[in-house]
Amino acid sequence: MPGFDAPLPTGHFIAGRTVTAPAEIDVISPSTGQRIGAIPRADAALVDEAVQAARAAREASNWGGIAPRERVRAMHAWADLIEAEAERLAYLEAICSSRPLAQAKTGDVMVTAEQIRFFAEFADKEGGDLVPTADSAFGFIADEPYGVIGAITPWNFPMSMAGWKLGPALAAGNAVVLKPSEMTPYSTLYMAELSVRAGIPAGLINIVLGDGPITGTAITGHPQIDKVSFTGSTRAGAAIMENIARTGIKPMTLELGGKSPMVVFADADLDLAAECLDRGIMPNAGQFCVAGSRILVEESIAGSLAERLAARFAKYRPEDTLAPEAGFSPIISAGQLQRIDGIVQAAVGQGAELLCGGAPFDREGSFYQPTLIANVTQDSPAVTQEIFGPVATFQTFKDEDEAMALAAHQTYGLAAGLFTRDLSRALRLTRRLEAGTVWVNRYGRTRDHILPTGGWKASGLGKDLGREAFLANRRTKSVLIDL
Repeated sequence: MPGFDAPLPTGHFIAGRTVTAPAEIDVISPSTGQRIGAIPRADAALVDEAVQAARAAREASNWGGIAPRERVRAMHAWADLIEAEAERLAYLEAICSSRPLAQAKTGDVMVTAEQIRFFAEFADKEGGDLVPTADSAFGFIADEPYGVIGAITPWNFPMSMAGWKLGPALAAGNAVVLKPSEMTPYSTLYMAELSVRAGIPAGLINIVLGDGPITGTAITGHPQIDKVSFTGSTRAGAAIMENIARTGIKPMTLELGGKSPMVVFADADLDLAAECLDRGIMPNAGQFCVAGSRILVEESIAGSLAERLAARFAKYRPEDTLAPEAGFSPIISAGQLQRIDGIVQAAVGQGAELLCGGAPFDREGSFYQPTLIANVTQDSPAVTQEIFGPVATFQTFKDEDEAMALAAHQTYGLAAGLFTRDLSRALRLTRRLEAGTVWVNRYGRTRDHILPTGGWKASGLGKDLGREAFLANRRTKSVLIDL
């Protein structure tokens, strides 16, 4: 494929240029288990260099003060370049991640470009607000950028997660220092290079490479990072909150873990439900935060639906992410593969029944069989823990109250699915489901970027996507003038 013989990026991207440093972290292909490259680890001094570059770029370019339409034009040009470079970006995504090349090219790249255009259009359409006061005064609420946003993105959808952070932050007039996952750094680095080519001032996007304990901690604790935006595990989110509280108070957006239920009533369209349940857990081998990993089914249809799902799950075949045809995704690392299998085996050891799967695929790389587990209790590790793999539990209920009791999770509240033909039931139960997003007779996000996403409970704080994400990158100031 043209252009794919170019070397993989090996340095940070700061102030519009590559900053090289000794390689410290190996990048491994999950499809083969082989090392494909190595990246440096940014320490506190390097993070500070990136923060100062971001502040200097904002000041020199007046990015937050120029006519908003100028920001729109630059961001649209960036989105155009992302689409034009779809093959290269898809390759950089697929070579080290769980994303199949074919899906990355037609899906991830295009969604990322759409997100950037979507957020760009808020730049000249959102602003302050006049407020009612006495005739002798003039009151208004002004809003302005924070300044420098510190962003940390996960490994499961590197490009689109970078779009979640960079799009609203730039549209709102901020600069960004972003750390991608050390396991999947390459596509984010290339996106940053394309932003400069598109006319976004160098230094507004700075990419620092490294791990969470050193690089991530330096970002979230930096005194001149004005806000933090993170997507990842609940455990890492808690560590970020602790670090921010210890080093200085600042706002944060945290999109964290999930253990989302999919609730199916007997009056549902079972063919549609089976398709949605499949689509709710198997894409990217279950490695996405809103994965519907707890399937709850009314007793009278449980046997039929379990057979349909087991048949669907058995059809998946693993494939290298660089294969011409998209196959079943690998697990991101050998360590994560072992963790998934450990949770499954612990559940079986407690008396759970495997309806299908329950072991790694017998081939090179980190691939796990689609797995459906029945006869689990609410305290089973398969129910309580976020597995982040192609594993779903299968439980039954007798009525709405039991369904809602099973659906409630003591820790997570990110998303939920509901399948019924009864409109009254659907409206009634969407109020009872403890989740930041509820899908009815479907499961999973669409390209309707206007819908915000974010969790309840330990699934997060604040929102990504939607108008809310743009506003979360602006801060307000109340002004009252006596006339």
